[in-house]
Amino acid sequence: MSAPRVIQSQPLTRAAFAPFGDVIETNGAASFPINAGRTERFHALAAVETLGEDADAIISIFRGQPLEPLLIDLMERHPQGSQAFMPIGNEPYWVVVAPPGEFDPARVHVFYAKPGQGVNYHAGTWHAPLLPVNRDADFLVVDRRGPGDNCDTVDLDPPIRPE
Repeated sequence: MSAPRVIQSQPLTRAAFAPFGDVIETNGAASFPINAGRTERFHALAAVETLGEDADAIISIFRGQPLEPLLIDLMERHPQGSQAFMPIGNEPYWVVVAPPGEFDPARVHVFYAKPGQGVNYHAGTWHAPLLPVNRDADFLVVDRRGPGDNCDTVDLDPPIRPE
């Protein structure tokens, strides 16, 4: 295996992440009161995409483990639907993405997601599997269920090391 390619991470913001999907967080999001003013609703923070016949949206919980050493050698994409990850807990995680289309290692971006920030990958966006920073972490996941092949993968050589 070749020496890893180091990619400098950037903070996860709505503007920086827009080409790949949506940032799911309440900070800076519009809201309005419901339930007689006792609840603040942060409405439609991300749209769920389910492409193809007989597809629907499902909710799951994934438990991710940190990589040690932190070397990413695989990226995946879901061409038939979006995939949202919302951390359940107070752990940061890495978000490694590349634009939809033919995978281009020169177009990989690394984001550092703070606790409380979720992401919704647009259909076809390349991304690394779950990457908690410090310890095992649970994520609420919203994605597509239905017929058809909805997971493409690509091996990375050299691997990527977020920094």
